[in-house]
Amino acid sequence: MVLARLRLTAGEELPGTIFTSDRVQQHEGPETVLELLNRPEEFFAFRPDKVEGVLLIAKAHTVSLSVNEPVFPDPARLEAARWVDMDVVMAGGATLSGRASFEQPDFHQRLLDFLNATRDAFFAVSHDGTTHYVNRAHVLFARPRD
Repeated sequence: MVLARLRLTAGEELPGTIFTSDRVQQHEGPETVLELLNRPEEFFAFRPDKVEGVLLIAKAHTVSLSVNEPVFPDPARLEAARWVDMDVVMAGGATLSGRASFEQPDFHQRLLDFLNATRDAFFAVSHDGTTHYVNRAHVLFARPRD
């Protein structure tokens, strides 16, 4: 279980808990939040703090999910990653500022390369100990802060 803040397309932000798997096939250890959000299933379970029971949240209507955890819990991956500072402006006008990490060849080091490197629905932006998992479908634009 991971404590999180969920922002939906309707505009509300809900504190609560998400549920990640204890194990995944891709690596040792528990599933990451990014892996959960980028699974092919269209919904995930979320238990709001102030509502009884569990809600099944549509990923398509998830603008962002914020947690207090590092993007890469594995120190070896953290050292290998390149970081890019950015502002991400979301539909509705909210702006997330922070750093995104990515593992790209030297000739693909731009923010544009990072944003286009994958077809995954969600990417991570970290700021002051919080990681925001952002749904690409709700991004108006991103700009580098270099």
